[in-house]
Amino acid sequence: MGRNAVFIAFCCGLAVAVIGLLSGGLTFGTGYHEARLVVEGNGPLPASYTLLKMLATVASYLSGIPGGIFAPSLAAGAGFGSIMGEWMSFAPVGAIVILGMVGYFTGVVQTPITASVIVMEMTDNAQLILPLLATAFLAYATSRLVCPQPIYRALAEGFLPRQARPDPDDRNRQTFEPGD
Repeated sequence: MGRNAVFIAFCCGLAVAVIGLLSGGLTFGTGYHEARLVVEGNGPLPASYTLLKMLATVASYLSGIPGGIFAPSLAAGAGFGSIMGEWMSFAPVGAIVILGMVGYFTGVVQTPITASVIVMEMTDNAQLILPLLATAFLAYATSRLVCPQPIYRALAEGFLPRQARPDPDDRNRQTFEPGD
């Protein structure tokens, strides 16, 4: 970003605003409210919600301004679960939404057990632990095929200074022996 940081942040902010207006305001904020609505069975989210929430999250991150990955990922997963819940009339929509949340979140952060426990505790639904774990491990395996490195590791490496590794053949390197 370098010299264009302010311009890039402006463009990303504008993108988030446009996406928010296109979604009727649904993509503004963390997404907790929208996720809660569909988990509690208060109607499905629009089919465009998941894609728009994902795009808003990416634009927020690309701006370089600290923002969340955690809550927006859960919200996008709830939107995806809402869509799947309409197709799977044989299962409770709330359960499908919860599975969508854990699947999407695991796909983003690649931490299946953590994602399962967080979603289970957030929803206070221990009966779904086996389906949550199964969904999380499938999402983890799929995510690793697309991106072998977990997002938090990649983000951390982007912030850490690059340090040159010492050359083992470097004769000028000072070494210490016991007793020096």
